[in-house]
Amino acid sequence: MGLSIHYSGRIGNRASLPDLIEEVKDIANIYQWKLSVFKEEFPVQGDEGQLVDGELYGVAFSPPNCEPVWLSFLSNGRMSTPVALKFFGEQRDEDEKKYLYQLSTKTQFAGINVHQVIIHLLKYLKEKYLEDFVLLDEGQYWETNDKSVLEANFSRYTLLLDIVEDGLKNLPMNPGESMEAYFERMTKGLKRKGDQK
Repeated sequence: MGLSIHYSGRIGNRASLPDLIEEVKDIANIYQWKLSVFKEEFPVQGDEGQLVDGELYGVAFSPPNCEPVWLSFLSNGRMSTPVALKFFGEQRDEDEKKYLYQLSTKTQFAGINVHQVIIHLLKYLKEKYLEDFVLLDEGQYWETNDKSVLEANFSRYTLLLDIVEDGLKNLPMNPGESMEAYFERMTKGLKRKGDQK
């Protein structure tokens, strides 16, 4: 739980991967973000429609208190992550396989300024390197470029997290209470607290 971005896409020109990696390295160094580099060049032979080798290509970076932002690709050029590859890379069911290409990054605890930098960077990379790139921003900054909208959404998510944390601390599970009954009771209590704030 927490404000996140959800995204998908593919690299436009496979030969541009080293340039994308270098630009992201430069940005990560400026901000002193953690960086993970995967394979830096796609295989020479490879059908863009197939998951050829099960490897990741590209880069990921992690600002403080933020989940990794993935600019990592499968050998077919589509964006993915190590976890998605592990759990969905061998998937044959089309409904399940779609998760291989759906990426998410929680920015809630990194703060508004980091969220803005990530969004601006992704907009730049979309124009220069990515195709079919789609991003859903729970902070709505990607869509609006309005910091006040982002601030309001961050505040809303923070309030929600505070209410849930308060509920977990102050509404302990009763002896003999089923998990289902506990969560139902907790949800009602949280709703009442939320209505009061």
